[in-house]
Amino acid sequence: MEINNLEKNNEINLENNLINENTQKNFLETTLGKTINTAVDIGIRALLPDFIDEQIINIKDNLLNYGLKDGITKTIDDAIDLGKSAIGIVTGNFENVSQMQAAVQTGGLIDGMSTLIDTVVDKVRETGLINSTVANTIKQGKEVILNNVESNIESTFNRQYEAIEYTDKYINDWKNYFENKDFEGMEKEYVKIEKQLENIAPIEKTINEARTIEVLHNLIKNNGQNFNLSKEQMELVDKLK
Repeated sequence: MEINNLEKNNEINLENNLINENTQKNFLETTLGKTINTAVDIGIRALLPDFIDEQIINIKDNLLNYGLKDGITKTIDDAIDLGKSAIGIVTGNFENVSQMQAAVQTGGLIDGMSTLIDTVVDKVRETGLINSTVANTIKQGKEVILNNVESNIESTFNRQYEAIEYTDKYINDWKNYFENKDFEGMEKEYVKIEKQLENIAPIEKTINEARTIEVLHNLIKNNGQNFNLSKEQMELVDKLK
């Protein structure tokens, strides 16, 4: 059986899904950026309990506009680079979530956030958009913000451990159903895998296995659930062993 256009496109897509360093960095920028942003918001609300929502939003927006948004991204990137070096990943990708977490922890992310808060608050105060009382309250109470940042980051990584664990389980279950030529069972696990892929960290082994399954699953599905595979298709099966 020759590989048709659909199969060729699927194999091309599989190759395009290989994980690289930028993919992992972009994931951490986005995921940790959202986590830190939420933590800062919660921290400011805790430090300024008498302020109404509109005032808190204005303060937060001013901080973002005067360097907090870009500063968070740079602080994350710096922490990743320093952390990678500290744990011995000079080149290449993170192999697991533990390495990601270790790099962030040892890369000085919290210290970087502390400096960033001071710098941005001072800039906003100098523009007159917040007064000295508010500025001093935020700076003097920034440990509340930093504790929230640290706690939220830990929770984020804990969710990643769980998500990767579930994904690996679904992948193994799919393989078992595939060996038994049980397409209904494969379909059930495939849906679970696809859902997990929306949010999990781009760890090469897990992602590549999931993408290989995606190609094989759709080949079989679009071929009337026929498990008679070509030589080229069987090479994809071998990648899952």
